[in-house]
Amino acid sequence: MGNSAKQKSRIGRRQVLFPFLLPLFCGALSEPISYSIPEEMARGSVVGNLAEDLGLQVRDLLIRNLRVSAEKQYFTVNTENGNIIISDRIDRESLCPKKPLCVLPLEIVVENPLNVFHLNVIIEDINDNPPHFSKDSIVLQINELAIRGSRFGLESAVDADIGRNSLQSYQLSSNEHFSLTVKDKNKGKNAPELVLDKPLDREQQSSHVLVLTAVDGGDPVRTGTTKIRIEVTDANDNAPVFSQDEYRVSIRENVPPGTSVLMVTATDQDEGINAEITYSFKTLEDDVRNTFTLDHQSGEIKSKDLIDFEVSSSYTMSIEAKDGGGMATECKVILDILDENDNAPGVAFTSIASSITEDAEPGTVIALFKTHDRDSGENGEITCFIKETVPFRIESSASNYYKLVTEGALDREQTPEYNITITAIDKGKPPLSSSTSVTLHIADVNDNAPVFHQAAYVVHVAENNPPGASIAQVSASDSDVGPNGRVSYSILARDLQPRALLSYVSVSEQSGVVFAQRAFDHEQLRAFELTLQARDQGSPALSANVSLRVLVDDLNDNAPRVLYPALGPDGSALFDTVPRAAQPGYLVTKVVAVDADSGHNAWLSYHVLQASEPGLFSLGLRTGEVRTARALGDRDAARQRLLVAVLDGGQPPLSATATLYLVFADSLQEALPDLSDHPAPSDPQAELQFYLVVALALISVLFLLSVILAIALRLRRSATTATGGCFQRGLCFKTELEVSPNYSEGTLPYSYNLYVASDLGKTRFNLLTSTPEMVPPQDLCNEASLVVSVTKEWSSGGALGEKSIKILFTVHAPEVQSIDRQKLINHLPDCEVTERRRSGPNSQIPRTEELILTSVVKGTFGNNPRGK
Repeated sequence: MGNSAKQKSRIGRRQVLFPFLLPLFCGALSEPISYSIPEEMARGSVVGNLAEDLGLQVRDLLIRNLRVSAEKQYFTVNTENGNIIISDRIDRESLCPKKPLCVLPLEIVVENPLNVFHLNVIIEDINDNPPHFSKDSIVLQINELAIRGSRFGLESAVDADIGRNSLQSYQLSSNEHFSLTVKDKNKGKNAPELVLDKPLDREQQSSHVLVLTAVDGGDPVRTGTTKIRIEVTDANDNAPVFSQDEYRVSIRENVPPGTSVLMVTATDQDEGINAEITYSFKTLEDDVRNTFTLDHQSGEIKSKDLIDFEVSSSYTMSIEAKDGGGMATECKVILDILDENDNAPGVAFTSIASSITEDAEPGTVIALFKTHDRDSGENGEITCFIKETVPFRIESSASNYYKLVTEGALDREQTPEYNITITAIDKGKPPLSSSTSVTLHIADVNDNAPVFHQAAYVVHVAENNPPGASIAQVSASDSDVGPNGRVSYSILARDLQPRALLSYVSVSEQSGVVFAQRAFDHEQLRAFELTLQARDQGSPALSANVSLRVLVDDLNDNAPRVLYPALGPDGSALFDTVPRAAQPGYLVTKVVAVDADSGHNAWLSYHVLQASEPGLFSLGLRTGEVRTARALGDRDAARQRLLVAVLDGGQPPLSATATLYLVFADSLQEALPDLSDHPAPSDPQAELQFYLVVALALISVLFLLSVILAIALRLRRSATTATGGCFQRGLCFKTELEVSPNYSEGTLPYSYNLYVASDLGKTRFNLLTSTPEMVPPQDLCNEASLVVSVTKEWSSGGALGEKSIKILFTVHAPEVQSIDRQKLINHLPDCEVTERRRSGPNSQIPRTEELILTSVVKGTFGNNPRGK
């Protein structure tokens, strides 16, 4: 069977079930493709090759997204080879119960361009269901007086299969009393009956057990059995008789549970218990059992649950009437269900495009959908319309199939998306409807060029700007999105040379910021103009241009330059002569200056800084003209000098100076002698530096005198009597008084060294701080040819507590022979000189071990804490 099914699927019998009145699309087939397959085929089995049957190229299947559209995915398409394969279990009895023909309608959808094809798959029945009885055993009560030929109805078997695979016949186990016949077999009712062939005798055998077998026509054959237990009863002459062999009644769906549907009636001519009739369902399927109930005493049939026309449009049942003696008969009841408009229509999209480009032509298919209504007749007739006012319309394609197409032009910049509500309404009374909304995004196309925010740009840039600084920014917007709206900037044209442009400005491609590549100079370039372009990234790209004019503003970066008076060829200053008889207001000369700046920065003013004779000349503030302010006096010098400053109007102002030499003379020969004695002009800057050096020297001298005075005052208050005690031991002096290098309270931390060189004109007196970091003694001894030791001796006496200090300068002059005693005394006029001589060769100071110079200072000193 599997091979047969596979062979059928490969052959793919195609049958045209019904033609469409209108083609679904221009490229779609006018008739649907039909495949026939057996049910219960294995998953992955091939049904047919769609690509070949639809005329599609296999290499395009993936790009065109070939797929199956259905409520339940029983089938899928293999995009590698175009085969349609089974993806789920297919049970014909579940899909099409009791239907002789089972057809699964499918929609095959392809995109790029969007198209749909109709496919019908016929599900063939296989013998996968055996016949079965609702009960495993049946009990019959037959009176022993029953005559030969009496018939007794049995429960029919049920087989879910159809055709040859359905129930075909019954078989009864062998016995001597009964035979089996089928009632109304020609009418398809197939109801088995027992026929009494031999009278029964209760005294001989009170019960009989038979086996009833139902046989179908499949290959292999399937069967179902039930046991029949016959109980032989006493005499009951008459069986019940229904008023009708067949009852037929119509009832509307959705009647409330418990509603009376029909009452069957049977009579029995017997009396007593043999005339008591009970009713029961003879053949009771699940749908009947769950939907209806039967009163066993009255024979009234009532609804048990809601009756739904869409579940079943009719019900057929057999009702048995049995008397008290066991005699039974049956009748057939057919219930026809009348449809009510109780189901709203529905809309199911077969294929839908999530977006569409805004340049789509009118009539472009956006979506495919179908409508469905479970009701029938007018209750199932559907009309569709769009609720909103949108540039779309609905076109009918085939039975219950529709297309949603564009009707007008689309503009994403105005409406980026549409919410489309499709409403389906039936023709029932009252009509029912349902709505389904779909959101359609409008995809952008590059249909908008960038737009600058200004028609033209003018920017001012101060000169001397730092290189790399931002000087301007242009901005353009594009109403498109994505790459179509991504704007880049560039320089398209300029009034500068191409090479010069690269050294002047550049523009950021992303932000539109214009940068200066160098410092601008107003004096060289006062303005220039660029043409900038904004270009999007669309295909093809769109662009817009704008002009940018850059004005370089002037800064006061140039000092005035004096053109006249100028220096001579040899670098000497020129002069102007003034007649001695010049009257006030006489134009002597004119200072001429220029400034490379412009505007206020080039507005020059002239001022007199210095004049040999103030008030003798006047200077024009703006003209620079030098005129006599008064007549030349007798005391006025013949040679005059004017220092003129030229200031511009900038902030801060810059200046230049010019020196005018004016000579009062009536002729050039008269002026030449005055010029020969004219001193060379001095540099004002050099003079200023000289004055600063002198002032600094004076301040230093005053500071040094202040320090010496402070030291002297401290020495007067010192408690120690030894002036040499501040020296460290061994610092190149020899004295009999030993003083500790560390001083006690009240001692000045200073030592006095007097170095006397062989040249007495270079004697130095140094104040050295007595610290451990002093230069070692041997270094000091080697610096001079004479070393002087200083000793202080305090003495008190005289009136008013007068004290005196004796300072002894001991000059050690070993190996010095050229010192003139008189010269030394001249350098120290206030000292007493005591000599300790050694024999020498001449009257000059001989080789002397010591030369003691004593100076006494008297005065009133502060009281020493220790009384020293």
